[in-house]
Amino acid sequence: MDDQAGLAEASNYGEIVPALVLDEPLVRTLRSSPRRAAFFCGAVAALDARLRERGSRLIVRRGESTAILRDIARESGAEGVVWGASSDGASLRQERQMIDELQRSGLRCVVVNDAPAVPATETTAAKSAVGDGYRAFAPYFEQWRQCEPAVYEAPLLLRFSTIELRTERTPVARDFGAVENDSRATPQEARDQLNRFLSESAVQYSIGANVPSEEGTSRLSAHLSFGTISARSVVRATNERCRDVFLLTEERLSLKRFLRALALRDFFLQLRWYHPETDCAPLQERMRNFSFAVDHPALESWMQGRTGFPLVDAGIRQLHAMGWMHPRVRSIAASFLCFDLGVDWKIGRDEWDRHLTEDDEALATGNWQWIAGVGADLAAYPRIYNPERHARRFDPASQYARRWIDELRADLNSGRRRNSDPQLPLFTPRPYAAPVVVHKDAARAFLRRYTAYLKQEVADPASR
Repeated sequence: MDDQAGLAEASNYGEIVPALVLDEPLVRTLRSSPRRAAFFCGAVAALDARLRERGSRLIVRRGESTAILRDIARESGAEGVVWGASSDGASLRQERQMIDELQRSGLRCVVVNDAPAVPATETTAAKSAVGDGYRAFAPYFEQWRQCEPAVYEAPLLLRFSTIELRTERTPVARDFGAVENDSRATPQEARDQLNRFLSESAVQYSIGANVPSEEGTSRLSAHLSFGTISARSVVRATNERCRDVFLLTEERLSLKRFLRALALRDFFLQLRWYHPETDCAPLQERMRNFSFAVDHPALESWMQGRTGFPLVDAGIRQLHAMGWMHPRVRSIAASFLCFDLGVDWKIGRDEWDRHLTEDDEALATGNWQWIAGVGADLAAYPRIYNPERHARRFDPASQYARRWIDELRADLNSGRRRNSDPQLPLFTPRPYAAPVVVHKDAARAFLRRYTAYLKQEVADPASR
């Protein structure tokens, strides 16, 4: 029950009846990713166990959310409903409808923006002009740095109801096509993971965030996504670590860079808070008529991690194996899809969604639009990553590539292969794929089309 804004808010009204509604959208999301389902069910099991320690239990029901919440309120005598706001556009629209219907039934509805460390309304309140949040990260970050995350840990009035209500079986991973619950999806595991990160690799985060062969990132994305740890707790703990007087300058800078990454997460969440339509439309209005391709002869190769570009392929294969991909490699692999192949960012987002453990559509959309040059990034031209140059810079010995690409692993210690040459010597058991495109030519072709589109938009803005 650590640092849960929703529980703290609910405690203001009396005893809490903890409930989980497995509606069709949630079930569909869980079935789409067995790894995600395993983590979700592990987190639910951990929550139910902690509630039982307090003499309560989690009320589980399956069906349409509004009707079920109305029934539970009637059966328990509750006067209102409190829940954490969703971050994906479809759920936000559904929640608005739920609020209307529940309020018409006489129930008080409180929706808590619990996912970010600093809620969107708090950063926006500091703006001199009324608006719809920040579209540029730099001014947002300046304001975010001045905000102190609220504390909702163990509110004194937190009391869970012991009333006996009808409940269904707690969901298990097998319900959604997974083998078993993820035993790591617990608040204690999340806290231990954060403590290990802050005491060990966080002070080298500037390296870890760029060098994929290093185990230098927090790996907390799934825990943050499912609420087994709050972003507020992570920010507070990192700020406390920054106050260590024995830190070297470089170590302090690394911790501040990690805080910046947490702020970027909040930035994308506040964008979705104010612009729920961006789940399917670019944030930049001028880019809404730009035509990305919906297919490419090499699209399947990209999905399988067989493009012939080691850093791209290693990232895709890491994603398939772990449900997670190093953040630097995510940018490079996403850029390759959007610019080298010219494929729509939504196709990449949805493809990765089938493999990622985390369930943060707002963050996925924000990052994909940023990379594709249609979102919050206000650069004059899209930032096209050169996968060969980045491999030479961030994986010069091909340690990361060889770890995840079987075809390269046989040559792990030979030192004979140059990173810029994707082909192995002839003795390799299975040859590595040839590059599916010539990066320089593909990037230039995309930029020509992009530039022509922008010129047309300037000449005829009414064409939007």
